Amino acid sequence: MWNEVYVEEEIKNHPRVTSILEKLKKEPLFVPRYDDIWGRSKKPYLHKRDSLNLFLARKHGQLLKLAPDAYGSAGEPHYYFIHAYNCIYECQYCYLQGYFNTPDIVLFINHEEIISEMEKVLSNHPGTKVWFHAGEFSDSLALTHLTGELELYHEFCQKHPEALIELRTKSVNTRELEKLPPLPNFIISFSLSPEDMAKRIDMRTPSTKARLQAMNTLQKAGFKIAAHFDPIIYEDKFRERYEALLNQMNSLGLNQSLEYLSLGVVRFTKDVYREVERNYPDSVIHSGSMVKSFDGKVRYHRPMRMWMMNTIKELSIKSGIRPELIYLCMEEDA
Repeated sequence: MWNEVYVEEEIKNHPRVTSILEKLKKEPLFVPRYDDIWGRSKKPYLHKRDSLNLFLARKHGQLLKLAPDAYGSAGEPHYYFIHAYNCIYECQYCYLQGYFNTPDIVLFINHEEIISEMEKVLSNHPGTKVWFHAGEFSDSLALTHLTGELELYHEFCQKHPEALIELRTKSVNTRELEKLPPLPNFIISFSLSPEDMAKRIDMRTPSTKARLQAMNTLQKAGFKIAAHFDPIIYEDKFRERYEALLNQMNSLGLNQSLEYLSLGVVRFTKDVYREVERNYPDSVIHSGSMVKSFDGKVRYHRPMRMWMMNTIKELSIKSGIRPELIYLCMEEDA
Protein backbone atom coordinates (compact mmCIF):
# COMPACT_ATOMS: atom_id res chain seq x y z
CA MET A 1 0.00 0.00 0.00
CA TRP A 2 3.03 2.32 0.31
CA ASN A 3 4.36 4.31 -2.59
CA GLU A 4 7.67 5.04 -0.80
CA VAL A 5 9.07 4.22 2.62
CA TYR A 6 11.39 6.79 4.20
CA VAL A 7 13.60 6.10 7.24
CA GLU A 8 15.54 8.61 9.29
CA GLU A 9 19.25 7.85 9.16
CA GLU A 10 19.53 8.23 12.95
CA ILE A 11 17.33 5.18 13.52
CA LYS A 12 18.07 3.00 10.50
CA ASN A 13 19.65 0.29 12.71
CA HIS A 14 17.00 0.42 15.42
CA PRO A 15 15.55 -3.09 16.02
CA ARG A 16 12.00 -1.80 15.64
CA VAL A 17 12.83 -0.25 12.27
CA THR A 18 14.48 -3.48 11.14
CA SER A 19 11.39 -5.45 12.14
CA ILE A 20 9.02 -3.10 10.29
CA LEU A 21 11.13 -3.13 7.13
CA GLU A 22 11.29 -6.93 7.15
CA LYS A 23 7.50 -7.06 7.26
CA LEU A 24 7.11 -4.48 4.50
CA LYS A 25 9.63 -6.14 2.17
CA LYS A 26 10.25 -2.77 0.51
CA GLU A 27 13.56 -0.99 -0.03
CA PRO A 28 13.57 2.22 2.05
CA LEU A 29 14.90 5.67 1.24
CA PHE A 30 17.07 7.18 3.99
CA VAL A 31 16.70 10.83 4.98
CA PRO A 32 18.32 13.00 7.69
CA ARG A 33 14.95 13.99 9.22
CA TYR A 34 11.47 12.93 8.21
CA ASP A 35 10.15 16.49 8.24
CA ASP A 36 12.73 17.51 5.64
CA ILE A 37 10.24 15.91 3.23
CA TRP A 38 7.01 15.17 5.11
CA GLY A 39 4.63 18.10 4.97
CA ARG A 40 7.10 20.47 3.29
CA SER A 41 4.80 20.92 0.31
CA LYS A 42 1.03 20.74 0.38
CA LYS A 43 -0.30 17.29 -0.54
CA PRO A 44 -4.11 17.23 -0.61
CA TYR A 45 -5.85 14.92 1.84
CA LEU A 46 -7.63 12.97 -0.90
CA HIS A 47 -4.32 12.01 -2.52
CA LYS A 48 -4.19 9.27 0.10
CA ARG A 49 -6.54 7.30 -2.17
CA ASP A 50 -3.82 6.95 -4.81
CA SER A 51 -0.48 7.70 -3.21
CA LEU A 52 0.51 7.20 0.41
CA ASN A 53 4.06 7.29 1.76
CA LEU A 54 5.32 5.89 5.04
CA PHE A 55 7.93 7.56 7.26
CA LEU A 56 9.73 5.87 10.17
CA ALA A 57 11.07 8.44 12.58
CA ARG A 58 12.06 9.41 16.10
CA LYS A 59 9.60 11.79 17.75
CA HIS A 60 11.41 14.88 18.99
CA GLY A 61 9.93 17.54 21.22
CA GLN A 62 6.60 17.00 22.93
CA LEU A 63 5.77 13.31 23.40
CA LEU A 64 2.67 13.80 25.55
CA LYS A 65 -0.01 16.47 25.38
CA LEU A 66 -2.45 17.46 28.08
CA ALA A 67 -5.91 16.70 26.72
CA PRO A 68 -8.43 19.57 26.56
CA ASP A 69 -11.24 19.86 29.09
CA ALA A 70 -14.05 17.33 28.62
CA TYR A 71 -11.83 15.08 26.45
CA GLY A 72 -12.52 12.18 28.82
CA SER A 73 -14.52 11.47 31.95
CA ALA A 74 -14.26 14.23 34.53
CA GLY A 75 -12.25 14.26 37.74
CA GLU A 76 -8.90 12.83 36.64
CA PRO A 77 -6.07 14.19 34.46
CA HIS A 78 -6.04 13.10 30.80
CA TYR A 79 -3.08 13.09 28.40
CA TYR A 80 -2.60 11.69 24.92
CA PHE A 81 0.66 10.27 23.66
CA ILE A 82 1.96 10.80 20.17
CA HIS A 83 2.93 7.49 18.58
CA ALA A 84 2.11 8.32 14.95
CA TYR A 85 0.86 11.00 12.59
CA ASN A 86 -2.02 10.42 10.16
CA CYS A 87 -4.24 7.46 9.47
CA ILE A 88 -4.83 4.85 6.75
CA TYR A 89 -8.60 5.41 6.95
CA GLU A 90 -10.56 8.19 5.26
CA CYS A 91 -13.28 9.56 7.50
CA GLN A 92 -15.05 12.55 6.02
CA TYR A 93 -15.02 14.47 9.31
CA CYS A 94 -11.37 13.72 10.19
CA TYR A 95 -9.69 16.83 11.59
CA LEU A 96 -6.31 15.66 10.26
CA GLN A 97 -7.33 16.83 6.77
CA GLY A 98 -6.93 20.39 7.96
CA TYR A 99 -4.21 19.81 10.54
CA PHE A 100 -1.22 18.57 8.55
CA ASN A 101 -0.03 19.50 5.06
CA THR A 102 -0.01 15.86 4.00
CA PRO A 103 -1.89 12.59 4.61
CA ASP A 104 1.37 10.57 4.54
CA ILE A 105 1.86 8.35 7.59
CA VAL A 106 4.61 8.80 10.18
CA LEU A 107 5.31 5.97 12.63
CA PHE A 108 7.43 7.00 15.60
CA ILE A 109 9.60 4.26 17.03
CA ASN A 110 10.89 5.77 20.32
CA HIS A 111 8.16 4.33 22.51
CA GLU A 112 10.52 3.88 25.45
CA GLU A 113 10.99 7.65 25.56
CA ILE A 114 7.23 8.17 25.45
CA ILE A 115 6.79 5.77 28.36
CA SER A 116 9.53 7.55 30.30
CA GLU A 117 7.55 10.79 29.91
CA MET A 118 4.40 9.00 31.08
CA GLU A 119 6.23 7.89 34.23
CA LYS A 120 7.28 11.49 34.89
CA VAL A 121 3.66 12.58 34.61
CA LEU A 122 2.63 9.91 37.11
CA SER A 123 5.23 11.18 39.57
CA ASN A 124 3.63 14.64 39.30
CA HIS A 125 0.21 13.22 40.24
CA PRO A 126 0.86 11.05 43.32
CA GLY A 127 -2.18 9.15 44.54
CA THR A 128 -4.19 10.08 41.44
CA LYS A 129 -5.44 8.00 38.54
CA VAL A 130 -3.97 9.37 35.31
CA TRP A 131 -5.29 8.62 31.81
CA PHE A 132 -3.11 8.23 28.73
CA HIS A 133 -4.91 8.05 25.38
CA ALA A 134 -3.65 6.75 22.04
CA GLY A 135 -5.51 7.52 18.85
CA GLU A 136 -5.56 11.31 18.71
CA PHE A 137 -3.30 11.66 15.65
CA SER A 138 -3.62 8.14 14.23
CA ASP A 139 -5.69 5.02 14.81
CA SER A 140 -4.25 3.14 17.79
CA LEU A 141 -4.62 -0.42 16.40
CA ALA A 142 -4.71 -0.24 12.59
CA LEU A 143 -0.96 -0.76 12.05
CA THR A 144 0.06 -2.59 15.23
CA HIS A 145 0.87 -5.75 13.25
CA LEU A 146 3.72 -3.66 11.81
CA THR A 147 4.73 -1.50 14.73
CA GLY A 148 4.78 -4.01 17.60
CA GLU A 149 4.63 -1.52 20.46
CA LEU A 150 1.51 -2.71 22.31
CA GLU A 151 3.47 -4.98 24.62
CA LEU A 152 5.52 -2.02 25.91
CA TYR A 153 2.41 -0.05 26.91
CA HIS A 154 0.85 -3.18 28.36
CA GLU A 155 3.94 -3.67 30.55
CA PHE A 156 3.68 -0.02 31.62
CA CYS A 157 0.12 -0.65 32.82
CA GLN A 158 1.22 -3.76 34.69
CA LYS A 159 3.92 -1.76 36.43
CA HIS A 160 1.70 1.25 37.16
CA PRO A 161 -1.84 0.29 38.25
CA GLU A 162 -2.53 3.99 38.91
CA ALA A 163 -2.24 4.64 35.17
CA LEU A 164 -4.98 3.95 32.63
CA ILE A 165 -4.30 3.56 28.93
CA GLU A 166 -7.09 3.93 26.40
CA LEU A 167 -6.56 2.73 22.84
CA ARG A 168 -9.07 4.61 20.64
CA THR A 169 -9.78 2.84 17.39
CA LYS A 170 -12.02 2.02 14.45
CA SER A 171 -9.84 -0.94 13.53
CA VAL A 172 -10.55 -4.65 13.90
CA ASN A 173 -6.82 -5.43 13.74
CA THR A 174 -6.75 -6.99 17.20
CA ARG A 175 -4.45 -9.96 16.66
CA GLU A 176 -1.44 -8.41 18.43
CA LEU A 177 -3.68 -7.25 21.25
CA GLU A 178 -5.13 -10.72 21.73
CA LYS A 179 -1.63 -12.08 22.44
CA LEU A 180 -1.61 -10.05 25.69
CA PRO A 181 -3.43 -10.89 28.94
CA PRO A 182 -6.27 -8.50 29.85
CA LEU A 183 -5.57 -5.78 32.42
CA PRO A 184 -8.10 -3.67 34.35
CA ASN A 185 -6.30 -0.44 33.34
CA PHE A 186 -5.73 -1.26 29.66
CA ILE A 187 -8.92 -0.23 27.83
CA ILE A 188 -9.83 -0.58 24.16
CA SER A 189 -12.48 1.87 22.99
CA PHE A 190 -14.24 1.79 19.64
CA SER A 191 -15.69 4.75 17.77
CA LEU A 192 -19.08 3.72 16.47
CA SER A 193 -21.72 5.14 14.14
CA PRO A 194 -24.95 3.53 12.92
CA GLU A 195 -24.23 1.15 10.06
CA ASP A 196 -25.76 3.29 7.33
CA MET A 197 -23.97 6.42 8.51
CA ALA A 198 -20.62 4.62 8.80
CA LYS A 199 -20.92 3.43 5.20
CA ARG A 200 -21.30 7.01 4.05
CA ILE A 201 -18.74 8.86 6.19
CA ASP A 202 -16.27 6.32 7.66
CA MET A 203 -14.65 5.55 4.35
CA ARG A 204 -12.13 2.69 4.03
CA THR A 205 -12.80 1.60 7.62
CA PRO A 206 -14.14 -1.69 8.96
CA SER A 207 -17.93 -1.77 9.06
CA THR A 208 -19.85 -1.09 12.24
CA LYS A 209 -20.82 -4.76 12.33
CA ALA A 210 -17.14 -5.78 12.13
CA ARG A 211 -16.22 -3.36 14.93
CA LEU A 212 -18.97 -4.74 17.14
CA GLN A 213 -17.72 -8.27 16.49
CA ALA A 214 -14.19 -7.17 17.45
CA MET A 215 -15.56 -5.66 20.66
CA ASN A 216 -17.38 -8.91 21.37
CA THR A 217 -14.23 -10.96 20.80
CA LEU A 218 -12.21 -8.75 23.15
CA GLN A 219 -14.96 -8.70 25.76
CA LYS A 220 -15.13 -12.49 25.78
CA ALA A 221 -11.34 -12.62 26.16
CA GLY A 222 -11.63 -10.47 29.28
CA PHE A 223 -10.50 -7.09 27.93
CA LYS A 224 -12.00 -3.85 29.18
CA ILE A 225 -13.94 -2.17 26.38
CA ALA A 226 -15.60 1.20 25.87
CA ALA A 227 -17.44 3.04 23.11
CA HIS A 228 -17.57 6.50 21.59
CA PHE A 229 -20.62 7.66 19.67
CA ASP A 230 -18.59 10.42 18.10
CA PRO A 231 -19.20 12.25 15.88
CA ILE A 232 -22.98 12.22 16.06
CA ILE A 233 -24.32 13.69 12.81
CA TYR A 234 -27.87 14.84 12.28
CA GLU A 235 -30.13 13.17 9.73
CA ASP A 236 -33.88 12.63 9.69
CA LYS A 237 -33.67 9.08 11.05
CA PHE A 238 -30.78 9.54 13.45
CA ARG A 239 -32.87 8.46 16.47
CA GLU A 240 -34.04 5.21 14.85
CA ARG A 241 -30.53 4.41 13.63
CA TYR A 242 -28.90 4.90 17.05
CA GLU A 243 -31.65 2.80 18.59
CA ALA A 244 -30.78 0.05 16.08
CA LEU A 245 -27.06 0.40 16.89
CA LEU A 246 -27.73 0.07 20.61
CA ASN A 247 -29.88 -2.99 19.94
CA GLN A 248 -27.01 -4.53 17.96
CA MET A 249 -24.69 -3.88 20.87
CA ASN A 250 -27.18 -5.28 23.36
CA SER A 251 -27.61 -8.48 21.39
CA LEU A 252 -23.86 -9.11 21.87
CA GLY A 253 -23.98 -8.29 25.58
CA LEU A 254 -21.82 -5.21 25.11
CA ASN A 255 -24.01 -2.63 26.84
CA GLN A 256 -23.64 -4.24 30.25
CA SER A 257 -19.86 -4.55 30.00
CA LEU A 258 -18.86 -1.08 28.76
CA GLU A 259 -16.44 0.85 30.95
CA TYR A 260 -17.92 4.08 29.62
CA LEU A 261 -19.74 5.61 26.65
CA SER A 262 -18.95 9.08 25.34
CA LEU A 263 -21.31 11.16 23.23
CA GLY A 264 -19.96 13.90 20.99
CA VAL A 265 -21.64 15.87 18.24
CA VAL A 266 -19.66 16.58 15.04
CA ARG A 267 -17.37 19.61 15.41
CA PHE A 268 -14.55 21.28 13.50
CA THR A 269 -12.02 24.04 13.70
CA LYS A 270 -12.63 26.69 11.07
CA ASP A 271 -9.74 25.44 8.91
CA VAL A 272 -10.85 21.81 9.06
CA TYR A 273 -14.44 22.73 8.24
CA ARG A 274 -13.21 24.54 5.12
CA GLU A 275 -11.33 21.39 4.06
CA VAL A 276 -14.39 19.19 4.69
CA GLU A 277 -16.53 21.49 2.52
CA ARG A 278 -13.93 21.28 -0.24
CA ASN A 279 -13.30 17.52 -0.03
CA TYR A 280 -16.87 16.32 0.60
CA PRO A 281 -19.31 18.95 -0.68
CA ASP A 282 -22.21 16.47 -0.88
CA SER A 283 -21.66 14.86 2.53
CA VAL A 284 -24.50 14.31 4.98
CA ILE A 285 -22.33 16.30 7.41
CA HIS A 286 -23.67 19.46 5.78
CA SER A 287 -27.33 18.58 6.36
CA GLY A 288 -27.54 20.61 9.57
CA SER A 289 -26.83 24.32 10.05
CA MET A 290 -23.57 25.02 11.91
CA VAL A 291 -22.30 28.06 13.80
CA LYS A 292 -19.16 29.13 15.65
CA SER A 293 -19.48 27.72 19.16
CA PHE A 294 -18.23 28.45 22.69
CA ASP A 295 -14.67 27.22 22.03
CA GLY A 296 -14.32 28.65 18.53
CA LYS A 297 -15.21 25.36 16.85
CA VAL A 298 -17.94 25.01 14.23
CA ARG A 299 -20.91 23.02 15.56
CA TYR A 300 -24.67 22.73 15.44
CA HIS A 301 -26.54 25.25 17.56
CA ARG A 302 -26.41 24.38 21.26
CA PRO A 303 -30.14 23.49 21.61
CA MET A 304 -29.84 21.05 18.73
CA ARG A 305 -26.66 19.48 20.14
CA MET A 306 -28.19 19.01 23.57
CA TRP A 307 -31.37 17.55 22.10
CA MET A 308 -29.39 15.07 20.00
CA MET A 309 -27.12 13.95 22.84
CA ASN A 310 -29.90 13.73 25.39
CA THR A 311 -31.98 11.69 22.94
CA ILE A 312 -29.13 9.20 22.47
CA LYS A 313 -28.34 9.20 26.20
CA GLU A 314 -31.95 8.23 26.98
CA LEU A 315 -31.82 5.45 24.37
CA SER A 316 -28.53 4.23 25.82
CA ILE A 317 -29.88 4.06 29.36
CA LYS A 318 -33.00 2.29 28.10
CA SER A 319 -30.75 -0.29 26.40
CA GLY A 320 -28.93 -1.15 29.64
CA ILE A 321 -25.99 1.27 29.84
CA ARG A 322 -25.75 2.76 33.33
CA PRO A 323 -26.24 6.56 33.30
CA GLU A 324 -23.12 7.24 35.38
CA LEU A 325 -20.99 5.63 32.64
CA ILE A 326 -22.14 8.13 29.98
CA TYR A 327 -20.40 11.46 29.49
CA LEU A 328 -20.54 14.27 26.94
CA CYS A 329 -17.31 14.81 25.04
CA MET A 330 -15.92 18.29 24.34
CA GLU A 331 -19.00 20.13 25.56
CA GLU A 332 -18.99 23.12 27.89
CA ASP A 333 -21.22 21.42 30.46
CA ALA A 334 -19.85 17.89 29.97
